[in-house]
Amino acid sequence: MANELILIVEDNEKNRKLVRDVLQFKGYRTEEAETAEEGIRLAQESRPALILMDIQLPGMNGIEALGRLRADPRTKKIPVIAVTASAMTHDRQKIMAAGFDGYQSKPINVKEFLVAVREMLDRK
Repeated sequence: MANELILIVEDNEKNRKLVRDVLQFKGYRTEEAETAEEGIRLAQESRPALILMDIQLPGMNGIEALGRLRADPRTKKIPVIAVTASAMTHDRQKIMAAGFDGYQSKPINVKEFLVAVREMLDRK
């Protein structure tokens, strides 16, 4: 089943466009934010089925943003996948230890990315 709403929190316009285009092509609806603060606000308002969160964001980073989402009763159960260029093993361990539900490295592998998104949505 597609049509779920997915929030993309990504400050790089090209990365955001790629993820948006891939998801919309598969029938998902998307919302976008360029900052963690804007992403948190949109998550509280629209309650997406899934959040894709960059880690390196201007201002608040993705790990801090995840902490705020988890602390809010309105957003604490929304699954969040980290989508990041931080591909070193210790970075991945730190990111997953912070409480993310999944991890995708950039540049994304479109096929693996779509499988990960679908699996996360099907967990609900």
